[in-house]
Amino acid sequence: MKSYTQEQISEIVGGILTKVTTATINRIAPPLLSDENTLALALGEEEIENLSQTKAQVALVPLGVNLENISTIEVERPRLAMMKLLHLFYIPPETQSGIHPTAVVHPEAKVAENVSVGANVVISRGAEIANGTKILPNCYIGRNVIIGENCLFHAGCHIGDEVQIGNRVILQQGCSIGADGFSFVTENPDNIEKAKHEGEIKEANTKQKIYKIPSIGSVVIEDDVEIGANTAIDRGTIENTVIGASTKIDNLVQIGHNCKIGKACMIVSQVGIAGSCVIGDRVVIAGQAGLADHLSIGSDSIIMAQAGVTKSFPERSIIIGAPAVPRKDFVKQLKIAKSAEELVTKFKKYEHLLKALEPEE
Repeated sequence: MKSYTQEQISEIVGGILTKVTTATINRIAPPLLSDENTLALALGEEEIENLSQTKAQVALVPLGVNLENISTIEVERPRLAMMKLLHLFYIPPETQSGIHPTAVVHPEAKVAENVSVGANVVISRGAEIANGTKILPNCYIGRNVIIGENCLFHAGCHIGDEVQIGNRVILQQGCSIGADGFSFVTENPDNIEKAKHEGEIKEANTKQKIYKIPSIGSVVIEDDVEIGANTAIDRGTIENTVIGASTKIDNLVQIGHNCKIGKACMIVSQVGIAGSCVIGDRVVIAGQAGLADHLSIGSDSIIMAQAGVTKSFPERSIIIGAPAVPRKDFVKQLKIAKSAEELVTKFKKYEHLLKALEPEE
């Protein structure tokens, strides 16, 4: 079990230590779940109040919180400090040393000597896996896939043919990288095309045929990307789908074919990005937002939760609503709606007077 002194913890997080005790810290927990050897994490007001009931001798608190009954480590950015502490106590998943006997590795694949390959992993012809990468059980690696150094693929990931993955990439359970894009064409103009051009659907074509458009591009994932569980990133139709360096993608996200996602983006759970979108650097897309195809979102923009984005936006936009608009326009719409409600209320108050002025028939 890992253990640290208060002084060591304070130095690691860059905090200010008060009331030094002899306590040894071997775990971290909320105040009410802490014992004498626990560092109590009190990052918000409720947790700070709970310190009066904790058994812990030491607590991590925001800067300026100094309590009489407990030793504290004050930090300017509590969440950043928590991240450093979690790395201290994190226990990585157990991995196979070398290649598990049940793994299937094609003789033309190139696997570095210190790569870990778990049970039932399949590595296809022409794949290359660099030093320090760990592939947990039941993963599939397609033909000619290139995987960089020190990656971690959790159980059940599926990597399609020709995918290129950089260094230090983390894929959580059940990721699908490089499946065919959702790309089809109809023999004659379909309802969607008619609606766009004519504004209505006049008649149904019951004999319509739908043809699949094959995807011959692939996916490029740059360095230091993390992709959450059961997220799907489709291969490009002709060019590659690209995920920029240091981008973090949550669980259950869908990124369509030909998309270009910039560097250091944050994409939250259940976001859907349709094909051929271009997302700039450092863009945040909050949960359940949806983007129509062929859109461009400028760098440093924020798309709020559940936004329905149907048009492109420039850099540094704050986007909200369905259909999505700039935040200042959304606030203006709310004010107009409130004013309209007040007008209706006033009208109803004097409606009887207006009726009294109406001429009799």
